Amino acid sequence: MPFIEKYVKSDGTVVRSHYRWAPGARREMTIVAAVAVAVVAFGHNGGQAAQDTEPRKAPGQYPVLFSENSGRSPRGAEPRPTVSYPIKFDSPKVMVKRPAPAVSYPIDFSTLGSSR
Repeated sequence: MPFIEKYVKSDGTVVRSHYRWAPGARREMTIVAAVAVAVVAFGHNGGQAAQDTEPRKAPGQYPVLFSENSGRSPRGAEPRPTVSYPIKFDSPKVMVKRPAPAVSYPIDFSTLGSSR
């Protein structure tokens, strides 16, 4: 947003210094500012922390201790299947081995006497 200095038009009108906004930018900035104000206004807990006279207590009793006879596995939680049907996976395709050539040199058919 450029700043335009004070100037005089050719017809004698004095134009004071101002910022020049792009077309529609003022409306968009107003919408962004309104959303930001709404987020700040509704985003916090409403000042309830300042009204509390008692310190907050954690729910439950800490540290949590488990008895030895609680029925749990000593390793912790065991995974359980999430589906009741078997999942079949595609087996990898068996690649048929190509036969290796019997000779390692190129064969020249012209020396064999055939007329190809």
